[in-house]
Amino acid sequence: MSADTLYLVRHAKAGDRSKWEGDDRFRPLTKSGWRQSEALAQRIHDAVGVRFAGRLVSSPFVRCRQTLEPLANLLHTAIEDEPCLAEGYDRDGVLELVHSLPHHSVMCSHGDVIPDVMAALQRRGTEFANEPDWRKATVWVLDRTSGHVDWATCWSPPDID
Repeated sequence: MSADTLYLVRHAKAGDRSKWEGDDRFRPLTKSGWRQSEALAQRIHDAVGVRFAGRLVSSPFVRCRQTLEPLANLLHTAIEDEPCLAEGYDRDGVLELVHSLPHHSVMCSHGDVIPDVMAALQRRGTEFANEPDWRKATVWVLDRTSGHVDWATCWSPPDID
């Protein structure tokens, strides 16, 4: 049995949805959101390091792509858009990604997607190593054996202040 790890990231802080004029898909990170994304990049990079052979997969929304940009720069790799990770998502599509992406892959999604996907994984037997944290810039570390997620550990958002 081969064991591997994936990372499911909730996007960092973005501007207030109610104050954003225009298409919400284009709402960017705030200054503190950029600081969170830099801190997340370093933490994930430290975890995967030079062994990175995975993929960076993001909701096509700007705030998700921006959350992964610092990590993409550290890893010298591109971010791939994945519509099933967007708000109003396709749960089965996200679960397929969770089961099929290569070791050390990183996904970035939204607050409506991640709790539901994690609940579906828990119903399928995934054990949570600690209490869930649903805030922006949290990371779920998903440990898989033969494609099945056995353990999920939630990293709290980075302390940037």
